[in-house]
Amino acid sequence: MAIGSRGLTKRFGTHNAVNGIDLAVPRGSVFGFLGPNGSGKTTTIRMLLALTQATSGTISLLGQTMPDRLHDVLPRVGALVEGPAFYPFLSGAANLSRLDTADRYAPTSTRRSRVQLALERVGLGHAAGKKVHAYSLGMKQRLGIANALLLPRDLLVLDEPTNGLDPQGTREVRSLVHSLAAEGTTVFVSSHLLAEVEQMCTHAAVMSAGSIVAQGTLAALRQVGETRVRVRTPDTIAAMSVLTRLGLTPQRAAGDAGDPIVIAPLVGTRVQPEAIVTALVAGGVRIRGFAVEEPSLEERFVALTGEGFDVVQ
Repeated sequence: MAIGSRGLTKRFGTHNAVNGIDLAVPRGSVFGFLGPNGSGKTTTIRMLLALTQATSGTISLLGQTMPDRLHDVLPRVGALVEGPAFYPFLSGAANLSRLDTADRYAPTSTRRSRVQLALERVGLGHAAGKKVHAYSLGMKQRLGIANALLLPRDLLVLDEPTNGLDPQGTREVRSLVHSLAAEGTTVFVSSHLLAEVEQMCTHAAVMSAGSIVAQGTLAALRQVGETRVRVRTPDTIAAMSVLTRLGLTPQRAAGDAGDPIVIAPLVGTRVQPEAIVTALVAGGVRIRGFAVEEPSLEERFVALTGEGFDVVQ
């Protein structure tokens, strides 16, 4: 395992911010650490990286016990935690150079080339000489990721890496994460954005009020939901009649653009989507849209916790 914990707990007074969690992050995975703001994600990351002491429990990173072996482990780990902080009147390249100088494991001879490569990997090559005080929030976020990539890493820990990024920047970060995983780096991504985790990750754990309520591959986490067909048609009565004859249980739902929607779960039936379309057309149903919807991670979260992604109080 790239990351493992047993009974990991962090208590502030009488409040358990993290409540005895068991994490299991496979090597080579892109692991989404998912939960609403305030659920304990950042506190957990700080304990994993020995930035704060756990109240109880055990931690292993890259097969080594933490914090006992942190001097052996941390040089192999890149991290962006709680947003980046830089010298505002230095350029992006100068900031990275200073941070690299502070790393006793970083070779001096390759510093300039490594800084430039890291900036280019996060799309900041054009802004290398620009003062950081003139960077947008999204650019600062990218600079923080670049800092985590100054040396080859076996494990990359990113806390809300798409915070402040526009859609293009978000796609670039997603692409970067995929490329790092393809090179063998394990990427641990903390996020409260379900859609991003679904597009970026292979595995995930769901946090709620300090506890892990689900953990595993994305496919396994979605299994609680149900695959369904979604038909957009003005002929809802005829569509529901056809779907009923096929052994489905259709329901009418609110639609957009003035067109009603009919949905029907595919659980317990062997009817193929192609056969459904054929039957609808044969029944005279005018189809303006047809889709097969897979269960989402959000449905899994709601099924487990009974709540949406609001901040935990």
